[in-house]
Amino acid sequence: MTGTRGSTTPAPAPELVDAGFGYESRGAAALHDGLNHADLAHVLDLLDREIIPRPAAVALLRVVLDASMDAIGYDPRDGEPYNSRERAFAAQIGSAAGWLHAGRPRREATRVAFRLDLRRRAAHLAAAAAGLARALAERAGHHRDTLFADQTYLQHAQPSTVGHYLLSFAYPVIRDGRRLLEVFDWLNASPAGAGSVNGTRLQRDRTTVATRLGFASVIVNTRDAMWQVDGLVQLASTLASLALTQSSLAEDLEIWASPEFDYAELAEEYTRPSVLMPQKRNPYSLAMIRGTTGVLIGHVAGMLAVQKTPSARSDNLIFAYGEMPGALDHALRMTELTTGVVATLTVNEARLREALALGFSQSTDVAEQLMVSCGIDYRTAYRIVGGAVRRLAADGGSAADLTPALIDEIAAEQLGRPLAIDAATLAGAVDPAAIVATRVAAGGAAPEPMDAMLADVAADAGALAAAAGERLDAVDRAEHSLVAEARRVVEEAQG
Repeated sequence: MTGTRGSTTPAPAPELVDAGFGYESRGAAALHDGLNHADLAHVLDLLDREIIPRPAAVALLRVVLDASMDAIGYDPRDGEPYNSRERAFAAQIGSAAGWLHAGRPRREATRVAFRLDLRRRAAHLAAAAAGLARALAERAGHHRDTLFADQTYLQHAQPSTVGHYLLSFAYPVIRDGRRLLEVFDWLNASPAGAGSVNGTRLQRDRTTVATRLGFASVIVNTRDAMWQVDGLVQLASTLASLALTQSSLAEDLEIWASPEFDYAELAEEYTRPSVLMPQKRNPYSLAMIRGTTGVLIGHVAGMLAVQKTPSARSDNLIFAYGEMPGALDHALRMTELTTGVVATLTVNEARLREALALGFSQSTDVAEQLMVSCGIDYRTAYRIVGGAVRRLAADGGSAADLTPALIDEIAAEQLGRPLAIDAATLAGAVDPAAIVATRVAAGGAAPEPMDAMLADVAADAGALAAAAGERLDAVDRAEHSLVAEARRVVEEAQG
């Protein structure tokens, strides 16, 4: 039985140190500042309620204010990060360090620190997502009228514009940025005062500590406060979703930037030369974006796997302490990298025009025009245009070579009669610029809806950045105020 042996135990086995405490201690860097703030708020609250003697409170506040990563050491032989802190404090101020345990288990302090760290990282990533959306909108605006044959399955689909294509990535980036702010709001609720499962007799009001730490609220049910993980699953999923959008763009750009396509060119500072082949510069930045996406997808699976436990188990969060800050760091670096790639991307407009002219991306519009002008159903028009395309492709032609005579020839074979479409009408259905100009409905590639979308994305990116900034400012104010209050108590005691 492991739960009835009391607190006096032999030194942990070296294997436990390596595989257990060593693993937890690797997350100390992410938790350190949050643990400092959690300790400061806890001691000030104990002092307010006259639970801790003032000399002990002053001593504790002083050592916590001075606590650095190096000063603590976080030696896994001391146990988990909380234990390392307690040993370091006790070495300086003796038994006064024991007051940190009053009404608060170690997991509560760590839960608080974890949320303090993640909320800041989530807000920073939301701001970075806003920056990426802004960069996409700026490049899209520059290429609002740059015609090209958009693709599905790497085949010409329909005439569109590069600007319309780029904006298709800005919208999911903004949506994920908003989801990050939702996760921030989940993180911005305080578990302080929850105890192990059912709070403590020493504290009747949990809001004081929450306010000092800048939390917007307390998590209502104390047991839930200690063990809830649903927001972490949402966070991991959002990181993967944000990464997937960037990975899709990166995979497209790797194809576009290849000599075989030559649709676009990465700025040299986002590439890496081959050490063997002098003619090659590899799209290294795109490989990193795609690879990081795989890592973040793995984090989702890992988070879900460790959550599959009975309730009130520590392992599900122990493994999150190091993993989730790392995942957010990966996502931030990747998003900043993608922003740089987009902002410096060069589009080969001449090559795009050439590829568009050599293909058959206008076929859908020709079929629709036959349906409207000649009074036939779409499936019949589809078969006629398909027959004409096959014949032209066999002869090395393109959509520009479609003529009323060829349409009539194919129609006669399939319908037994010509369609007699007007040459000017057919020419309008084949002209890529004229086709794009017809996409006037909301979300289309015509100038008017494009201008509306560009304005919307710019506004949404600005609002997302502002909301992330407001949250970061509030966090900064709370943390500065907390540290200032603790310093005042120490300074007043000293003189």
